[in-house]
Amino acid sequence: MAELKEADAAQLHQEDVDIKRADGGDASSAGDKAADQAEKTEGAADSDAKPSTTTSDRHISIQTKLEGLEVLVDLNGAGRKSCPLCPEEKFKACYSHKLRRHLQNLHWKVYVEFEGQMMCICHLPCRNLKPSLSGDQASGRHVAHYHCVVCSVTIARKTDMISHLKRHVNKGETEASYSGSSDVQYEEPAPSGQPYEIMKELGTNVQLLPNHTTPQKSDTYFNRKMKTNRQLVFCSLAVLAEERSPIECLDAFGATGIMGLQWAKHLRSAVKVTITDISDTCVKMIKENCELNNIRVDGGSRGPRGPEVATSEVEGTPIATVEVVKMDANVTMHLWPFDYIHLDPFGTAVNYLDAAFRNIRNLGIISVTSTDTSSLYSKSPNVTLRHYGCHIIRTEYYKELAARMVVDTVSRAAARCNKGIEVLLAVALEHFVLVVVRVLRGPTQADESTKKLRKLVHCQWCEERVFLKKGNMVDETLPCNCHGSMPGKTAVQLGPLWSGPLFNTGFLRRMLSAAVKHSMDDIQPLVKTLICESDCTTLKSLVHGSSALSNQVECGVVIKTLKSGEESGQAEQSGKRKSGEESGNVLKRMKCEASLDHPPFYYSIHRHSIRGMNMPKLNKFLQYLTEAGFRVSRTHFDPTGVRTDATLEQFKSVLTKYSVPTNTSVPQTSVSMDKTL
Repeated sequence: MAELKEADAAQLHQEDVDIKRADGGDASSAGDKAADQAEKTEGAADSDAKPSTTTSDRHISIQTKLEGLEVLVDLNGAGRKSCPLCPEEKFKACYSHKLRRHLQNLHWKVYVEFEGQMMCICHLPCRNLKPSLSGDQASGRHVAHYHCVVCSVTIARKTDMISHLKRHVNKGETEASYSGSSDVQYEEPAPSGQPYEIMKELGTNVQLLPNHTTPQKSDTYFNRKMKTNRQLVFCSLAVLAEERSPIECLDAFGATGIMGLQWAKHLRSAVKVTITDISDTCVKMIKENCELNNIRVDGGSRGPRGPEVATSEVEGTPIATVEVVKMDANVTMHLWPFDYIHLDPFGTAVNYLDAAFRNIRNLGIISVTSTDTSSLYSKSPNVTLRHYGCHIIRTEYYKELAARMVVDTVSRAAARCNKGIEVLLAVALEHFVLVVVRVLRGPTQADESTKKLRKLVHCQWCEERVFLKKGNMVDETLPCNCHGSMPGKTAVQLGPLWSGPLFNTGFLRRMLSAAVKHSMDDIQPLVKTLICESDCTTLKSLVHGSSALSNQVECGVVIKTLKSGEESGQAEQSGKRKSGEESGNVLKRMKCEASLDHPPFYYSIHRHSIRGMNMPKLNKFLQYLTEAGFRVSRTHFDPTGVRTDATLEQFKSVLTKYSVPTNTSVPQTSVSMDKTL
């Protein structure tokens, strides 16, 4: 056993020190003691070795400074000397200058620090032999490892040791308690035996493997930068849970299961959560995370669940129930219907859209997160054409271009299942593109959605853009005159893209209420920006003004508000299919509200700034555009972008009018000189 060998090595050094102290430096007797155990320690001490640590029970690879390693061997003496942390067959005896360089570059350089103690890498046979390719352990090799300063286990990887120490810190075990006779065994790091790191987000605890940030090496991939995405998805689900309850929701790619656990922990009986993953490691970790959060795990038989009982007050009673299924996401969505489906694969989600729309219930919601930013943001146009069937180029509005391209792909997948969509939310940030849509059943709704898929005409010279209408020539569609003044072809066709609105104001207002209710302070500024962007206004009173207190209708679902809660209580819907008269009224409302849609795309104020002129501040410029009679707002896609219904020529004219020349101080000096003369 590795621990017994390690204990023998520590005992050897202790006996060596005792003999030296008792005999007054009797080096020969100490050398005899070391020679008796040479086969076990492989050069752990020489005849004149001295311990360098204050704690004699600690392993010799744990030191406080580099001189501690050098004291293990008399580097000032003559002759060849062996490394105290390497066996003879790995590092042969050499002279002092070479041994000192070996201790610095191999052992000390890769140390792991913990409370002032440096755990250097050790090559002694403290661990079991690693089997060879043929499976013969005798012909294998020893594995380099670290000795934990707290619990004395041996760990091979540096990252695993760091995560192992973090686990000690989380448990409050911060003092070194090394015991050479410990019976605790450490298993080789494996998906089921690796040290975990406990992470807490939105009141939910999850266990993470040491390599959770490397998707190529870990099944349970977890990205801390996607916290904004998880909170936006949670708020959209909370809004749907207010409309009808209980709802069946699916987290199609569980990984650590944090998203589904957050749904179950905060929404409780309003949702019936199903988490699925194809990996055995992920399924096992999801179940462990459920136990960590006091959530009961359903067996996955997909039978009818009993009614949820509110037993959160009783200590030790599960607060919610989650169904964990080991199955492919496409198979899960084909077998069972859901009210809410979230797709967040590693990369593109186009391979799962057909299955998602196959069994989604009427007026259900599908949220799609795409992380293949290289193809979405025009860095790999060939991959974009292969996955999304769209032709795009790099533009100043490339993030909104990516969002409309994803919505276009979602709309075509819904139309293949005779379903239409209403876009509730589309967000494109640095690491992902999130699209949330509501599903409308029927071929009529599918036809209405497909009519909004159009080509985009883009001028490569001035970057003016407009959606192409049927029957129009390309160059005659653009309002700019670049095709007449510039030689050659200046316009290109991009797409097809979604030409409809990207936001639903009423849905965003209720998302803001859900964010405030669940104390999600991080996304509240983003949601407020989205509300202003959907209304194309800079008035922040629209977020909490009187308009937020009136009834709103979204696809036939009447939303209860503070202004008229009693009237809306009679019109609550439970997710059933609407009658023909009600669905017709919904279509009329949607047509009436079409004129209130926000203008597509935006202009960057820095991209169109004038050389030699100081442009006004962004907020001032928004005020100038509003005074000129245009609708205007800021956009989350670009911090310097301005969403407006003005053309590029009108945009530049207002910018030129209120820009100040850079060399304004020159005329003033000339005037002062004239006065003096």
